[in-house]
Amino acid sequence: MSSTSLALAGTALLVLPGRVAARARLAGLFAPPRPLRLRIPRRRRREDVNLAATWDLFAACLRAGLPVPTALSAVTAGAGGREVEALRATAGLLSLGAAPAEAWAPARASPATAELARAAERTARSGSALAAVAEELAVGLRTAMADQAEAKAQRAGVLIAGPLALCFLPAFLCLGVVPVVLGLVGRLTSP
Repeated sequence: MSSTSLALAGTALLVLPGRVAARARLAGLFAPPRPLRLRIPRRRRREDVNLAATWDLFAACLRAGLPVPTALSAVTAGAGGREVEALRATAGLLSLGAAPAEAWAPARASPATAELARAAERTARSGSALAAVAEELAVGLRTAMADQAEAKAQRAGVLIAGPLALCFLPAFLCLGVVPVVLGLVGRLTSP
């Protein structure tokens, strides 16, 4: 590549998009890269992780032979949130001897605990069947969180491709195609 084409390409790079933008772009080439930040609602993710752990603990307590109200009280001790409050209310009602449909009503009202409440009403006498449902809920919740994380990662990959194309395509045209075309035009027009 001749010095004329290099000078022309450099001038095009500085003049075409605007001097301020070109200087900022050139200064950005030598700056340390900033980390990519994805906006993930940490509060919801933390609540989902805590709820999955609660289901696992509840299943372990039931498999160990604890009665359902004692197991609910054990896994909700020291935790907070709407779901936990619904489970505490259910544990209290079960401890007082309420009917399963009546006792599980607070848990049925919360979307995160509704499926467990329906399963508990079906299996009012057996704790082992309820433990299997709690384990399935924990696995399903973790799978949903993994799917959401993968979808966000894939979306980030797609969003990154746009700015890269906008940056590299003009540079490729200015540094790769324009000098070749100018060289060919210069050879064809010279006598």
